[in-house]
Amino acid sequence: MSLSPEQKQAVSGWVAAGDNLSTVQKKLLEQFKVSLTYMDVRFLVDDLNLALKDPAPKIDVSDLSKAKAAPAAVDEISPGGPEDDPMTPGVAPEEFAEDLPASGGAVTVSVDRVTLIPGALASGSVTFSDGVSGKWIVDNYGRPGFSEISQPGYRPSPADGQAFMQELSAALQKKGM
Repeated sequence: MSLSPEQKQAVSGWVAAGDNLSTVQKKLLEQFKVSLTYMDVRFLVDDLNLALKDPAPKIDVSDLSKAKAAPAAVDEISPGGPEDDPMTPGVAPEEFAEDLPASGGAVTVSVDRVTLIPGALASGSVTFSDGVSGKWIVDNYGRPGFSEISQPGYRPSPADGQAFMQELSAALQKKGM
């Protein structure tokens, strides 16, 4: 389908104003009664040599030192440590933990030598700068979360959240994970 110069000018204005492809598609239908598929709108924008504006800058998550302070993800993950495992009766999780020195800051992270929690790639302990401690895991999708926290409803400060993620990353890299 071919658009008139007036329609092309309108599309250019919408894209310049920051509209995404879906919005351009809806406006074409509402204002000009032109029905295009999402892919056709994508091709139209490319044919007009227009650049879509990125609504939010993407953060490089591979280097945590570049990220701005953000609270750590706190997912409720069901506890299920070694004490719940029938294969290791009477074994406390602390017996499997290996403390790693903190690389700065007041947040300390330890990684369990053996992870016996179903669905977890790694697990360990954390103590935040305000003394609140907890157990963390990294699930099969690489998402960190807490399985236990000593203070119900606790959320670490943004600085502690960032420090936790940095310490966790360093500890897991040291373990080769």
